Amino acid sequence: MRATLCLIWLCLTAVLAAADPSPRERIAPLIVPPYALGEALDDRGLYSLLNSGGAEAGYVFETGPLAPLPGFSGAPINLLVMLDLQGTFIDVRLLDHNEPIFVSGLGEAPLLKFLEQYRGHSIHEPLVVGNPYGAGGGADLVYLDGVTKATASVRIAHESILAATLAVARERMQGIQSAPPARPNRDVDEPLAWPDLVSQGIARNLRITNAEADAAFAGTIWADDDPEAQADPQGLYLDLWAVDLGPPAVARAVLTEESLADLNRFLAVSPQDEPILVIDTARHGLVSQDFVRNTAPDLLSATQGGLPLALRDADLLFETLPGVPEGAAMILRIDRRLGFDPAADWQLAATALREHGQFQPETGSARFALTLAAPERFFLRETPPEKLAPWQEAILNRQGDLWALAGFLGILLVALGPGMNRLADHPLFTPLRLAALAIVTGFVGWWGQGQLSIVTPLATLRTALDGGSLAFLLYDPFSLLIWAAAILGFVLWGRGLFCGWLCPFGALQEFAHHLGRLMRLPEWEPSARWDQRLKPLKYVLLAALVGVTLFAPAQLDTAAEVEPFKTAITTFFLRDWPYVAYAALWLVLGMVTFKGFCRWVCPLGALMAIGGLIRGRDWIARRRECGSPCQLCRVRCRYGAIKATGQVQYAECFQCLDCVTIHNSPATCVPLVLAAKGRRPRPEPPAVPVLREAKA
Repeated sequence: MRATLCLIWLCLTAVLAAADPSPRERIAPLIVPPYALGEALDDRGLYSLLNSGGAEAGYVFETGPLAPLPGFSGAPINLLVMLDLQGTFIDVRLLDHNEPIFVSGLGEAPLLKFLEQYRGHSIHEPLVVGNPYGAGGGADLVYLDGVTKATASVRIAHESILAATLAVARERMQGIQSAPPARPNRDVDEPLAWPDLVSQGIARNLRITNAEADAAFAGTIWADDDPEAQADPQGLYLDLWAVDLGPPAVARAVLTEESLADLNRFLAVSPQDEPILVIDTARHGLVSQDFVRNTAPDLLSATQGGLPLALRDADLLFETLPGVPEGAAMILRIDRRLGFDPAADWQLAATALREHGQFQPETGSARFALTLAAPERFFLRETPPEKLAPWQEAILNRQGDLWALAGFLGILLVALGPGMNRLADHPLFTPLRLAALAIVTGFVGWWGQGQLSIVTPLATLRTALDGGSLAFLLYDPFSLLIWAAAILGFVLWGRGLFCGWLCPFGALQEFAHHLGRLMRLPEWEPSARWDQRLKPLKYVLLAALVGVTLFAPAQLDTAAEVEPFKTAITTFFLRDWPYVAYAALWLVLGMVTFKGFCRWVCPLGALMAIGGLIRGRDWIARRRECGSPCQLCRVRCRYGAIKATGQVQYAECFQCLDCVTIHNSPATCVPLVLAAKGRRPRPEPPAVPVLREAKA
């Protein structure tokens, strides 16, 4: 035992190496047309994303190097994210993971389906995993459907995606909004006319003379290619007016009633579009002769915060009120969902084109920009809905189960603590114990997915040595509450609280043994000597798993299959047949041998036994006659946890209370029976050595 514990301690002091970004050769094939992988932008796996024309369309990056949040295996879930320049997810793909539930439990299909939900969503949106709760408090949140039986793993994947994406956005996309953009307030009404819009800066004007246009092309081959500009240098080349028609008061000051009605019908269908009226009274004309309605204007463009804005023709026929400048006019639309904030500064640019040459003319261009911003008073700027911490989300989504579990644990702790003797002496003790184990199997195990596993402490070990965050433990509050009860049990009773009362697979084995007794199957138990030889096996397996975690972490999921918990409890036997056969083997064996897996093989039980070393008291009462001469408790202990001396081995005690029942019963406890008859049990005489005659 001491050598085994030393091996575990040596394994605990090892240090793990961090994973490097994937090579380009692995990432490039995952980028499908019309996109292509661009150049590497740093040494952390960040690449530019190119469109079919070779222009930058966004970014490609891995979450592992940027946000190495540990999963339940201890290793990060590494995902490939494609993000466009407006902060919208193009795709999210799975690269690497070691999450036990997806490796050989549910399979990867549910995780891949979960990742598909990100497509089309923007980092402007408050994305959370779970279901709506409360009374309207989270109405503006965007909920992603999780994966049943794998809530903690998908939360870790979600947090990895958001953390890595926001890191890229802060570094590379300076125009990304941190709050929802402003939207028109339909309740604000002011009596306005066109002169008011001009005087208040709501309608803005950009005037470019022919001379200024010529100056933009000075020194180029297109300098002399506009005879009209040279003939009238002071004449206007561009007289651009622009005004945001989103605020109703502004629209009423510009459009006729009929046109205003048409605009309102358009906004009813497209409420996220911001309508922008543009007018040019000079010869620029806004668009070229090749322009197609309902598409992006070819001579106008817009930017905000250094990022492009998508302009489109609203395809509206309209008339303006008297006093509004007359000329080439059109209403453009900008989608606010793409991050456009009409109340913040943005730039509208008109492009001047010139051609040089007769047969194959070369085209040159110059841009003239106008800065716009609608007054804040016409808009609503919502406070972004507060996103709770992941552990708070997890608690809110399981609060009913947590309350029920807390109630069950409270009753169990009272029953096994102050009420232990009353419970052990109850004539219906066995049915009461089986009822508690049924709750553990059905509610704690199959429903609540609260089967503790050696994978969790091993993942904690690896994360701690890596210097990572242990926040992933909070993503499964149901299991965490059971861990808390088990650790409290270490102090009060040793390993017995969890192994004897809270382990769903242990409960299944006990039910299997009772079924074997009902079927009158023969019992098979190894001798006491072999029982003592087999018990250290679980410590050897624990040491081996710690070694695998530290030196071959990629193999941990396979090695952890020594536990049949995932098959029997997590997936309810819905796995490939070898795993089902392995779990069923232990249950069938349990029909003739009492809880063999728990006693000899379970690495989690070994860890629980080590944790039980902090037990503060010997809680099982003993008499001086126990062990000499009375051996009844030792003989009836199914766990082999009582020595011949009567001493209890708490590292092997499962807190079944059978020995407490015997100790308290005047009709069963041998010293009490003899005392009732007025006799004292005689101690066994000391063993007399037998002298053998020497052979001649």
